[in-house]
Amino acid sequence: MTEASSRAAPQSPADLFWAFNRLALQGFGGVLPVAQRELVERLGWLTRQEFLELLSLSQVLPGPNVVNLGLIMGDRAFGLRGALAAVAGMLLGPLILVLVLAVAAVQWRDLPAVGGALRGMGIVAGALVLSTAIKLAQGLKGNAMGLPLAALFVVVAALAMGWLRWPLVYVVLGLGMLG
Repeated sequence: MTEASSRAAPQSPADLFWAFNRLALQGFGGVLPVAQRELVERLGWLTRQEFLELLSLSQVLPGPNVVNLGLIMGDRAFGLRGALAAVAGMLLGPLILVLVLAVAAVQWRDLPAVGGALRGMGIVAGALVLSTAIKLAQGLKGNAMGLPLAALFVVVAALAMGWLRWPLVYVVLGLGMLG
């Protein structure tokens, strides 16, 4: 029995819907760290290496990375039904939540606590993305580029966008071609 066939897998499109719904609602503003924890560590549907590969593919497709990841996983597991189930799970709960929060934010926009809460959520989302990058760096050990060179690319990308204010598209194209 191969590793892939002995590993856990979604049993139905409903499994995909509820898994992606759960991770979307847990990771509001920072879904990638939750997706890695859910799909790799908790459910065991993907290995860390498979997650990195699917994430890489998801990043070159138009649209949000984790939605693309759901499309790919759903398609591989159950074809179009699986892809639709994963995307619906990813988007339905947050859509309802955002609509309710938007109405509440307009109603209470003058309260200092609302502004403070939004700033705090931004900081937490940034920390979640950073923690996921650190966790996923272990998967680069087997990568042809290697961890030191990949870390250099991260630093160059951060400097190019954060300090030099270069547009993301140029940084991705330039570093992607070098990589």
